[in-house]
Amino acid sequence: MNIDASVEIILQKPLEGKQLTLTEIETLLSIRDTHLLERLFWTAREIREQYFRNKVFLYGFVYFSTYCRNNCSFCFYRCSNPESVRYRKSDEEIIELSSSLQDSGVHVIDLTMGEDPIIHNGGRYRRLIDIVQMVNDNVDIPIMLSPGAIPHNIFNKLREAGADWFACYQETHNRNLFKRLRPNQDYDFRLSQKMWAMESGLLAEEGIMVGVGECLHDRARSIELMKNLQVDQIRAMSFVPQNNTPMAHDTPSLFIDELVTLAVMRLVHPDKLIPASLDIEGINGLSSRLNAGANVVTSIIPPQQGLAGVAQHELDIDDGSRSVEQIENNLDDLGFSIAPLSDYVSLIQGWKDVKGNGATL
Repeated sequence: MNIDASVEIILQKPLEGKQLTLTEIETLLSIRDTHLLERLFWTAREIREQYFRNKVFLYGFVYFSTYCRNNCSFCFYRCSNPESVRYRKSDEEIIELSSSLQDSGVHVIDLTMGEDPIIHNGGRYRRLIDIVQMVNDNVDIPIMLSPGAIPHNIFNKLREAGADWFACYQETHNRNLFKRLRPNQDYDFRLSQKMWAMESGLLAEEGIMVGVGECLHDRARSIELMKNLQVDQIRAMSFVPQNNTPMAHDTPSLFIDELVTLAVMRLVHPDKLIPASLDIEGINGLSSRLNAGANVVTSIIPPQQGLAGVAQHELDIDDGSRSVEQIENNLDDLGFSIAPLSDYVSLIQGWKDVKGNGATL
């Protein structure tokens, strides 16, 4: 059997609702032939269409503290990087940013921070809980929290304060590579964040970084492991070298590696949310990621508010290219439409009900 025929057989399986094996996932991740790439991306779009039609969800991004106690090898905000611009947003600024993003039409407020020592080293996380409660009191849309790794006993308090989602990316599920990327951090403690979040009644997001030294088998294993974790949102983002970090001169992979990973994620996780992040190529990379099967636009950031991104901390922010208005114009041109907020609320409430926590938004 030739390669084309073998790939066609694999691609037919998810269209019929069948699961892929680890070997089949790895085979699809290896595709670089132009014709086969077109077939892969077409299949990913067909599967997304079955579950979400042409609807896209929007996530507003509030990076409220760029201080971090960790020294991750890939991150611009690692604690030892003197080039990082540090800030902590005030309560008033956080409320104003969250409210303006809600007014602009996003479906989620994504509250993101580094592992700020003021919050993480105290042990009780009262400040973090208060921020979630404060935003929940001032907006009427779901809240995602991305605070780094936290103790088990804090998750219920965050849900009670109003959080709906908890995001904590492992970056890789290769333990040796994890040690290189996240020195002096505990692999199992970080992986447990997703399980603890879901146990507490939160929805969870897991993610990997593409091009940090992993092999195709590592990517395939991550995609399969995320299926086993039963998280509701998964992502893949390309590694972007950052100044004054140990990986500043590493050669990143081509963006096609991320796109293929997104497409294969869609085949393995047909009914889940998969982001197209604006933090890698900005607005110019939106089309290719949606065409690979993504259905969420993340890292939407209001201009002229002093907010930073993560992988590209300045890209397309202050010129307004990451605003909802600009995103909507691009979505119209691409044949997508922004889903009503009610669709999103109904979707995640249904997931919560299935998980048995019964919590309401």
